[in-house]
Amino acid sequence: MNNKLNKKQLASFIDQTLLSPCATEKRVREFCTEAAKYSFASVCVNPTFVSLAHGILKDSQTKVCTVIDFPLGAGGLETKLAQSDIAITQGADELDFVVNLSLVKAHEWELLKAELLAVTKSVSEASMWITADIEEKRRPVVTKLILETCLLDDEEIKKTCECARDSGFDFVKTSTGFAIVKDIEGRLLPNGATVHAVKLMRSVVGPDMGVKASGGIHTTQEALELIEAGATRIGASAGTAIVDGLSE
Repeated sequence: MNNKLNKKQLASFIDQTLLSPCATEKRVREFCTEAAKYSFASVCVNPTFVSLAHGILKDSQTKVCTVIDFPLGAGGLETKLAQSDIAITQGADELDFVVNLSLVKAHEWELLKAELLAVTKSVSEASMWITADIEEKRRPVVTKLILETCLLDDEEIKKTCECARDSGFDFVKTSTGFAIVKDIEGRLLPNGATVHAVKLMRSVVGPDMGVKASGGIHTTQEALELIEAGATRIGASAGTAIVDGLSE
């Protein structure tokens, strides 16, 4: 167990997340203000709130993250490219793309890799354009690929991670938190991050690529276990409780 982190260090792992379709502008404002106080790595909001979040967080250490082709990943490449261009223009620093699960399940690895290469190329070009055309200096936009690991077997997780790594993504991410998985009797099963999935993803991408664990992370212990397993980001709506629960 990683018990050497202090609260500030733990906060730097967290993408504080508000992706509810019912989130209001008032709630997003409060959420961003609170995130800045904690110096979380980022606030992850729906695309409609990127501009608002950017305005609140632009002078803080906390970045603006949003989701692309979320939560199904089934909108097609043009949707991913268009949404990411808009998000970057509005001030997004980090983009979490949902993988095309149809290609993953068909084991169409070359087609998947081609799609992912098109995404990273487009983001890189859009980031360069933004850097050249606005006064503030911006870091390159960070790209994360959401795998939805609860729907994949280990070999599919490995191959998708390889495609993401070889296509220039900065992170692989476990889950959207929105998938519905049921057992044979119709009971809901866990749909979020697991230690097993994080360890497997880390074993594929190596030490230099990010691994984001997300979905179903509510406690300090859960976050620390996932960090110990190899996660370098924790996506959670309970970021404040996770940090406040750390004993120093």
